[in-house]
Amino acid sequence: MTASLLRPAAAEFLRIAAAVPDLSAPTPCAGYDVSGLLNHLLYWGPWLIAAGRRAAPPAPAGGEAEAALVTDDWLADLSMQTETLVSVFEPPAAWTGTTSLGSASLPSAVVGAMVLGEFVLHGWDLARASGQPCAFAPEAATAVYESAVAMGDQARSMGVYGPEVAVSGDGSALERALGAAGRDPGWSPPVG
Repeated sequence: MTASLLRPAAAEFLRIAAAVPDLSAPTPCAGYDVSGLLNHLLYWGPWLIAAGRRAAPPAPAGGEAEAALVTDDWLADLSMQTETLVSVFEPPAAWTGTTSLGSASLPSAVVGAMVLGEFVLHGWDLARASGQPCAFAPEAATAVYESAVAMGDQARSMGVYGPEVAVSGDGSALERALGAAGRDPGWSPPVG
């Protein structure tokens, strides 16, 4: 069950985030440096939590671009938000029925899969940006791959994913998930 993959993926995600030395480093997530990606995570996390709780989303105070959420306490904030996401989406009931993410009505399982994808895909982004290894479970990467394939066209039309990147048939589950989500598994920071 995908819900059981959340806690180990969250732990690896936080391990990577805690070891990021340079908030200005570029990431493989188009348009984001590390600080921008962390801001993205801190901005959308409360929306995902609200969807998991089947509650109203946070009151918008401007958009993601206007938010300035990467403060001196960003790691503590990200850790608390990550733990809340896991606790909200760990119960199997959180994956049943439908919920709202902003104005969109979605199956709850799709939103839960998005949470897992945030940990794995953005964890990899942060690992690549900072030259760290990442060790997400193959089962988590497979679940993210399956979700990325299922919602890929819609995600690309909304600008959430980039164009699909071809990955060889013998690529790892993580490499296939990255390619399906529009990331080049061979990405490395620009030199110079």
